Amino acid sequence: MNKILTIVVPCYDEQEVLPETTKELSNILRELIKENKISSQSKILFVNDGSKDKTWDLISKYTKEYDCVAGIKFSRNYGHQNALLAGMSVAVKYSDMIITIDADLQDDVNAIPKMVEKYYEGYDVVYGVRNSRETDTFFKRRTALAFYSLMKKLGVNLVPDSADYRLLSKRATESLLSFKERNLFLRGMVPLVGYKSAKVYYARKERFAGKSKYPLSKMIHFALDGITSFSIAPIHLILYLGILTVIISIICMIYTLVEKITGHIVTGWASLMLSIWFLGGVQLISISIIGEYIGKIFSEVKHRPRFNIEKETYTDKMIKGN
Repeated sequence: MNKILTIVVPCYDEQEVLPETTKELSNILRELIKENKISSQSKILFVNDGSKDKTWDLISKYTKEYDCVAGIKFSRNYGHQNALLAGMSVAVKYSDMIITIDADLQDDVNAIPKMVEKYYEGYDVVYGVRNSRETDTFFKRRTALAFYSLMKKLGVNLVPDSADYRLLSKRATESLLSFKERNLFLRGMVPLVGYKSAKVYYARKERFAGKSKYPLSKMIHFALDGITSFSIAPIHLILYLGILTVIISIICMIYTLVEKITGHIVTGWASLMLSIWFLGGVQLISISIIGEYIGKIFSEVKHRPRFNIEKETYTDKMIKGN
C-alpha cells in the first residue's frame, strides 16, 4: 500500500499567492500519485493563521474544488511556528510522511519528489537546503551567516541554509510533537528528534506575489527567540561581563590611589560620567537578558494552548477517503 503524504502550508494574508501555490502543489501530488509513489489520499493542508484578507475564503473554495485540499482555520493569529505545529498535529494521525513548506513559493516545490525518494531510502528527516543565497540582499546574507555561526558556537545544532522546508516521517513527527515547550523554534527542535536524516538541495526563488511576513524586526525577534530557547550562554556572558567590569574597577581604583599619593589630582568629572553611563548600560542589558529568560519561564508555566482551531476539514476528508 502506498504511503500517505500531507503537505502542511502555513498561511497568513496569502490571497495573492494562494491560487498559484494550490496549482503547483496539486500538480506535484498528482504526478507522485500517477507514478505510484504516494497514496491517492495524500493531501495539501493549508493552515490559516488568523489572516485578515480572503485567505480562508480561498482555502474553503479550493477544499470544495480539489479532493486533495483541506484546511485549518485558527481562531486568531498564533504565529508561523504554531501554524506548522497545528498542521502536523492534525495530519500525523493519517499521514506516513509530512512535508512543511511556506505558501510564498520561494522554496522550490520540485524538491518534494526528491524528499519523497529520500523517505523511501529510509530517512526519517529530510531537510530542504538552499544551494545559494543569491536572491537575498547583502545585509540578509551576512546576518544569516552570522546567526548560523553564532548558534553553532552556542552549541545549537542547526542545519545551515535550511528553514522550515522539510520532510518528517510519522515517527519523527510524533517525536517532535512530544516536545511541550511553548516558545517554539522548530529549526532547532527538529535536529533534537534524532533519526536518520538527509538533505535535498534546491535554488530558492523570489517571492511569487504578496509581501514578506518577516520584516527585519520579526527576524531579529526570531533570532533572539532561537538563542534564548536553546542556550544559556547569554547568562554566562553576563557573568563574564561582570568579572571584567570588576577587574576594570580594581585597575581604576589602583590608578586613583597612585594619583592621589603622588599628588597628581586631576578633575575626574569625565571619567566619572563615563563610568556611570557604562555601568548603567551593562546593568540594563543584563537585566533585559535575564528578563527574556524569566519571560519564557512565565509563558511556559502557564501551560496555555499553543493554538485554538476554529474549523478543520482535513479529518472529514480523510475519514471519507476523498
